[in-house]
Amino acid sequence: MHRQQLLELLKSHRTRFMDEAAFVSRAIAYIEAHEDCFYRELWPLHVTGSTWVVNRRRDAVLLLHHRKLNQWFQPGGHADGDADIVGVAIKELVEETGLQQQDIKLVDLDVFDVDIHSIEATQRDPKHEHIDIRFLVEIDDTLPVPGNDESHEVIWVALHEASRYNRNRSTYRMVEKTRRMRSHHYVKT
Repeated sequence: MHRQQLLELLKSHRTRFMDEAAFVSRAIAYIEAHEDCFYRELWPLHVTGSTWVVNRRRDAVLLLHHRKLNQWFQPGGHADGDADIVGVAIKELVEETGLQQQDIKLVDLDVFDVDIHSIEATQRDPKHEHIDIRFLVEIDDTLPVPGNDESHEVIWVALHEASRYNRNRSTYRMVEKTRRMRSHHYVKT
């Protein structure tokens, strides 16, 4: 995947959430204007990739407690110049969970969710924003998930309890999308 493929995915992405639709429009305009959008050094905004990890039944999600930010999130991270944002999202999932790539099933190449969120300033970086491109993946929830040093904990959370761990609007959206998939008996193979 390269920048143009990501733009095509974003242009074809449909959402019923107004906030996400605005993020998609803003992301398209920014990515079109900035060839270097995959570099974390691009301020005040750059592209990141993450995964919304569900079990086969779609009734649980995998969340990690981020050590630096002291919050629960889905796995993901910086592209560091890599325009293959699906590959970035999967690489971050492998790194942050300790799972093997063969244990991860990318449900499809469609974008699952788009979020633009603020990151507070640190000693190393100024305050900035992430255009986070999210993909839906499936993992067998009986596999052990060892995690790594970036996370205090990596756990499976019942879908209906995910918002207790992270009250961000984007978590709400992803939970609702997963609920809709379940209620429509939607499971891509």
